[in-house]
Amino acid sequence: MAILEINDISSGYGEVQILWGATLALEPGKITSLVGANGAGKTTMLRTVMGLVKPKGGTVTFEGKNVSQLSAHAKAEMGLVLVPEGRQLFSEMTVEENLEMGAAPKRAKARFDANFKRVYEIFPRLQERRRQKARTLSGGEQQMLAVARGIMAEPKVLMIDELSLGLAPVLVLDLFHTLQKLKSEGLTLLLVEQNVQMALAVSDYGYVLAHGKVDLHGPSRKLINDTHIRSAYLGM
Repeated sequence: MAILEINDISSGYGEVQILWGATLALEPGKITSLVGANGAGKTTMLRTVMGLVKPKGGTVTFEGKNVSQLSAHAKAEMGLVLVPEGRQLFSEMTVEENLEMGAAPKRAKARFDANFKRVYEIFPRLQERRRQKARTLSGGEQQMLAVARGIMAEPKVLMIDELSLGLAPVLVLDLFHTLQKLKSEGLTLLLVEQNVQMALAVSDYGYVLAHGKVDLHGPSRKLINDTHIRSAYLGM
């Protein structure tokens, strides 16, 4: 049974509709990638699932419950967590203060100390920088902090928007290895990513979004190895 199901979702901003009946599902303990060209609606999908954009139609089901109209805060309390594009850190707060903000959901407070230890084990560089303000970190360190803040929320599903954006290849590789580690610990992940090849390489299942709809989906290995799909849909 899927832990998160998006069924026939339509949404957008004001009178501008971006998604036109998109459907996908996340299997528990797996990494699922959502890929597609710029403007296909990938970020709108995440924002709609999270509750930052209200759907015009369709349903979002989380652990068997219809959560389509719930607020982002309510969904975070249930364990649905978004690491947004552009990191959106509290720039004048320290690393530790940003991590503390991540633990805002009530369900996360019981695991506060354990999760602090956990994120420092995953990202030892953040422990070295724990007293620094977020704005003084490098781009890679800021992305580490954004993911770590998401982990502090004790997610059941962690959605990440553009993990690799603007980062050096060696840092990107480290971050994708981190995703695989989180998966090995049982976390379910939904990854929206411009680096299509890397996203499909680390994920179990992939969806290709085009013009606000899911055009293709299947095991990631099949998508990445299909010559027609690579050229027609993925620009590879």
